[in-house]
Amino acid sequence: MGDVITVPETYGLGPIEVKAINGNEVELVAPLTGSGYSVSGCSGGGSVSSNGTGGVGLTCTEGPAATLNDVMSLKVVKTLDSTAVLRIEPTG
Repeated sequence: MGDVITVPETYGLGPIEVKAINGNEVELVAPLTGSGYSVSGCSGGGSVSSNGTGGVGLTCTEGPAATLNDVMSLKVVKTLDSTAVLRIEPTG
């Protein structure tokens, strides 16, 4: 936990921080860098305070990839104890 993943600015998010791993769920938080935000496939939403700025909090589980801001795919590949393998890539 506490690991930070930097993603391209075009994804509309700042660095994504892993806040917790509970079973097959991974809790993430990231500041918003764009003017809008959308998510499909993970639970969560905006209005999370991340380093004093607006951000997003997500809870994603193992399984199908989630789509964020229609440009980024995030998949929880595997969780084991306090470790998670995430796959982040552009959509399309």
